[in-house]
Amino acid sequence: MATDKDSPQQSVTLPDWLQKSEDYQPGRDRDGFIAKSMLSVTGVLARLRLDDGVTWRFSPSASCKLVCGFVCILLTSLSRNYAFVLVMLALVLGRMALLPTKILRKTASVAFTAAALTALLMLPAVLLGQNHSALLVGTKVLVTVSVAMIVAGTTPFHELTSALRGFHIPDVVIMTVDLALRSIARLGRLAIRTLTALQLRSVGVNGNKGQSAGGVGGVLFLKSNETAQTSHDAMVCRGFTGEYHHAPGRQRRKVDLVWAAGTVALAALFCYLQALG
Repeated sequence: MATDKDSPQQSVTLPDWLQKSEDYQPGRDRDGFIAKSMLSVTGVLARLRLDDGVTWRFSPSASCKLVCGFVCILLTSLSRNYAFVLVMLALVLGRMALLPTKILRKTASVAFTAAALTALLMLPAVLLGQNHSALLVGTKVLVTVSVAMIVAGTTPFHELTSALRGFHIPDVVIMTVDLALRSIARLGRLAIRTLTALQLRSVGVNGNKGQSAGGVGGVLFLKSNETAQTSHDAMVCRGFTGEYHHAPGRQRRKVDLVWAAGTVALAALFCYLQALG
């Protein structure tokens, strides 16, 4: 019987293409499309309140906060006396000083950006000699935007929806705003993850960046469809009938009387300064 030692040895020769050393140097390509897309999505998410509102010890209820905020915005908008606007500005800046750092940064950035844009739009009035009008409008914008941002940043989202229902806002409007904000935030985070994965896997020169954009959009479209179906199933399983219930007795606080009295005092000051001209 033949053994392994008796069998002839077979030599294996590698092909030439397998013996060559590979030194692949991918071409450099700009990732401006991905970077700008991620920056745009991040900017949108930064302007949305993705976390819950932060209340403090002397915060009024959501219903009182909405009423007081609306009255302050209305009085500031209707005021023709700059002294009242300065009083409102001092109160708003004092309230902003008590905000947490995260909410203060967001409120200040949005408010001062809106005021700067208003000043730019009112530049022709300044050139025509209407300095007082430009200053009055710019300060009004700063105050009103700050009040709106303070109300939004210091009120939990579920309290806002309940307060809106207490003012007899249609349920369809509340549900649309609620689902839209939550879906935009969720899809925005998915878009950032998708763009990050695309950036990490991009090797070499991509000559068809439109196809990459279409791929990201397709992923978001499929995910939005899945999210909508999941939300619908969750609502059906939990017995949601499209109605937002409001419990007024549970949201009232004793400090509401203090804030209401302060709002009445501002209204009286507004009437007094308007009478003086």
